[in-house]
Amino acid sequence: MMRVVFLVLVALPALAECPPLPDRSARHIELMELVASAPDEDTARNLSNEMWEIWTTAPNETAQEILRRGMERRASYNFAGAMEDFDTLIDYCPHYAEGYNQRAFVHFIRQDYPASLTDLERALELTPDHIGALSGRALALLQLGRKEEGQIALREALIRNPWLPERHRLQPLEKTAPDIRETDL
Repeated sequence: MMRVVFLVLVALPALAECPPLPDRSARHIELMELVASAPDEDTARNLSNEMWEIWTTAPNETAQEILRRGMERRASYNFAGAMEDFDTLIDYCPHYAEGYNQRAFVHFIRQDYPASLTDLERALELTPDHIGALSGRALALLQLGRKEEGQIALREALIRNPWLPERHRLQPLEKTAPDIRETDL
């Protein structure tokens, strides 16, 4: 039975077209404003959790099931299976940023930072204020030894959510870097 369900989920995207994402901009904008001015880490975490619910709500049930299974496989360290699912999701819904973000996360875990960065860039093209992709981009750049770019990317993420756990990786910029001041955070 599981094999039949798997075959349907893999074949269905080829037979159908992924619908556009529903409009969720009003609540998303509100959450972005609230998290940027959150008074403490707990408040920011709760707001971020609601943003993750928005980002991980796929365009339809088929995409949602593929995403769910990929995230489940990643959590259980089945990275090859997770990659298959995220590849399938991206093929089916190429306009859905979370497919790229989740695949980037698996690349990052596997220490394939260039591939992670490529997927994060695509996720950010689709959802420019995706805080998870922004912070992931910063971490990937830092892992690649691109310290200044990573620090600038980290600042961009921290402007949107100053309570990110990655805030502890913030370091002073060199004088040649663009002028993003700590007071901008």
